[in-house]
Amino acid sequence: MRVEFSHGYSVLLAVVCLAGVLEAQAGSPAGAVPPETLQARRAKVMEAMGTGVAVLGSAAVRSIEPHGPHPQDSDFRQDNDFFYLTGLETPDSWLVLIAGEDGSREARLFLPERDTARERWTGPKLGPGPEAAGLTGIDTVLPANGAEWGINRLVFGSRSPAWTGGVFVRRGPGRPEAESELVRELVFRRTGRPLTVHDLGHLIAQQRLIKDDDELRRLRRAIDITAEAQREAMAAVQPGMWEYQIEAIIEYVFRRNGAERVGFPSIVGAGVNSTTLHYDESRGPLDAGDLIIMDIGAEFGYYTADITRTAPVSGRFSERQRELYQLVLATQQAAIDSVYPGTTMGRLNQIARSYLQEHSGDLCEPGDCTQYFVHGLSHWLGMDVHDVGDYRTPLAPGMVLTIEPGLYLPAERIGIRIEDDILVTENGSEVLSRMAPRDVDAIEALMSSSSTSRN
Repeated sequence: MRVEFSHGYSVLLAVVCLAGVLEAQAGSPAGAVPPETLQARRAKVMEAMGTGVAVLGSAAVRSIEPHGPHPQDSDFRQDNDFFYLTGLETPDSWLVLIAGEDGSREARLFLPERDTARERWTGPKLGPGPEAAGLTGIDTVLPANGAEWGINRLVFGSRSPAWTGGVFVRRGPGRPEAESELVRELVFRRTGRPLTVHDLGHLIAQQRLIKDDDELRRLRRAIDITAEAQREAMAAVQPGMWEYQIEAIIEYVFRRNGAERVGFPSIVGAGVNSTTLHYDESRGPLDAGDLIIMDIGAEFGYYTADITRTAPVSGRFSERQRELYQLVLATQQAAIDSVYPGTTMGRLNQIARSYLQEHSGDLCEPGDCTQYFVHGLSHWLGMDVHDVGDYRTPLAPGMVLTIEPGLYLPAERIGIRIEDDILVTENGSEVLSRMAPRDVDAIEALMSSSSTSRN
């Protein structure tokens, strides 16, 4: 429809602003977290608190000018805990949870007020009002410019449950700067009355171990995207290419499918680079006869995958590469078969190392192959690639972890790692990343087929 410029511009700006305030993740392929899901998460946190007041700050916008983060870095990604409990990407915000002695439960949200002049530069932002209440399921949404006064009143008021149950704040590094400053004031303020301080971060971390339906939806999509990238990367690999070319294919597939970020810097290493665990320079050549490790993860809606595959640059494994690969694969399967509720990561690690030792034969003489398995077997997976949660926690349905044995022999230019993302179920486990080929014959068949089509 054609409109006069000045009038059309005003109409367009109004529509854009309206669209921006109606969505929690405006334009994200992942969509918004359902408000009832957010309410359930906050209710579980407050139940775990018992009695008290919890204070949680959002991330802030970072400078991407010189002396700030790298110029190619994004200036904002929401704090994981804040996103988990609010579903919002609004910076400079605060969430307060109040668990009363009488069993009452209340959440209050503080959001920056909208600045229409600034939004000409930054785009529309969600501010206090009915839209925020509807998106989060939080009835009380207040301006953030009064947050410090409001939070102090909620914590130190004469009837505050903080006096009996304590104040819950996140301890340790990694918190937003504004939260650190406010928490310091809350903890060290002299009131003449005792105030117990609890670690909110640990409490939320243990809850985040069990993924709800919306989390699993996001994780499954992130993993499917990453598996597709593994297939396309394997199909493209051939001697004469460079690691950065394979990385480009991988991350193109991520963005093509709606992944807005990488969950971590992509690890694409061939030859001797495959033996460096966190190699992420992607500057080396793909030489005939070498192996290439691709340890990658797409982030979809704040949840990341983590899948590693090892492939032969020439399209076929040598006899020794095949034997070592089959040993790693069998070790991984022994660990996967042992995933069930009640066991632990420590036990899985023992199972994997025992299997590797018992089946090494003469492949790694002198000694067995465990000497070349130099890292842990597993880690939690979720909003971070090494997600929060106590590694000693017994496995339970809804938890997601990786299983990733590997062998690294720099003198032979051989690095092999196979990593899959595993969901713990009622009766065992589900391999979420099964669409990424890991069997020797399947990998060679994929690479042979793609090579034939290219020639």
